[in-house]
Amino acid sequence: MNRHQEQSLQNNIKGASSLALAGIQWFFFLFTNTVVVPLSIGHNFQLSPEAIAASMQHAFLLTGAVCILQAFFGHRYAVMDGPSGLWWGLTLSLTASASSAGMSFERIGGGLAAGFLLAGLTMMILGGLGAAHVLQKLFTPMVKSAMLFLMTIQLTMNFFKGMIGYTEFGNFNLPVAALSVAIAFLVALIQLKGKGKLGNYSILIGIVTGWIAYSFVFPGQHAGASGHQNLNLFSWFPWGTPKWEPGIVITAFFVGLVNMTNSITTLSSVEKIYGVQTSSQQYKRSYMLTGLFTMLSACVGVLPFGLFASSIGFLESTRILKRAAFVVGAGMLCILGLTPSVTAFFAQIPPSVGSAVLFVAYLQMFGTALRTLEGTTFNSKTIYRVALPVLTGVAVMNIPAEAFQALPMYLIPIISNGLVIGVVVSLLLETTVDWSKMDNTTTATKAA
Repeated sequence: MNRHQEQSLQNNIKGASSLALAGIQWFFFLFTNTVVVPLSIGHNFQLSPEAIAASMQHAFLLTGAVCILQAFFGHRYAVMDGPSGLWWGLTLSLTASASSAGMSFERIGGGLAAGFLLAGLTMMILGGLGAAHVLQKLFTPMVKSAMLFLMTIQLTMNFFKGMIGYTEFGNFNLPVAALSVAIAFLVALIQLKGKGKLGNYSILIGIVTGWIAYSFVFPGQHAGASGHQNLNLFSWFPWGTPKWEPGIVITAFFVGLVNMTNSITTLSSVEKIYGVQTSSQQYKRSYMLTGLFTMLSACVGVLPFGLFASSIGFLESTRILKRAAFVVGAGMLCILGLTPSVTAFFAQIPPSVGSAVLFVAYLQMFGTALRTLEGTTFNSKTIYRVALPVLTGVAVMNIPAEAFQALPMYLIPIISNGLVIGVVVSLLLETTVDWSKMDNTTTATKAA
């Protein structure tokens, strides 16, 4: 073997190892964003441990599959498509208010299943007809920035609670909180000070280091999910067979439309990172795939799908933009969904560790929201364009869930969701007020 061949071989090995490390980091990102969802939903529906384990593995399998298909045939970016946070909030809200509304879990689950199927079909139809073009006109840079601000606040609030071991009784675990803060500080330090490619693997380093540290500090404690060895791939409609519950179905349909707008916000923000323009065909294919997997998810007890705006924070934190690494991570998640014993191992990752790492990763989304407003100036009047929707949404987020119980069942998921309320307020302001008459504000530059 001559010198040139040796150098080529070394470069190939180096490239393969970098790809493997990047793929593993993507895997952990996909995993930590997926594992907690079926756990919380299953507990709220009072499902058996076996049913929860099956839903978890369905979630891994479907999430990995749709991410691979999106990367090759859909939007063609390294952007996660998985159980949506909007649907998560809706489902948790409905199940939490089930007793006060006098509805059984099976009745709520059946209504949600019908709503999910309808929402998935609607997304496929509207997406195929080019609805993205209409949504792009409605979702101006101002609306996108409000949505990104609220998403960042909502996610970081949730992850901060997970970091400190916050419970429903209003208490937190001081030792767990101390370790989580240390992990978050480590991840932030690597991102800020890491030289070369070290900063790109901050999330992977944070999870592995944090998991090991947690095992030493809290020996014998398994704070993660418990694994089960039985996987029933044919457990259809574990929450309840589809039923026509007008309030739940209509609410789910509305949330489905809002979820479609999330794709606009996410892809238009990712464009700036990749330096390309998303075509109408990419939007159509992306909607078709998300809608299809939303319908599949309804059949196996998994939340409907949506693009993760949090992927923006991951991409900006790691600078791992190659689709190959994303596909490797998604492929590993698919394999995890087919191997119960491996799921049992990875499900032991302490939630506080995952929350601490993701808390730091998602801080980048705040910068994305700010950059969406580049070129815009504000005065005492035009500041309402951002302040009113964002602060209204934050105010709603901080109202206890019990305060909404007096409302009709079909209004609770909408009125109690600060993200939805903030986006609606922003849309109303942008479509009903002529802001150009109030100031010489320069037009906001569109997210590239």
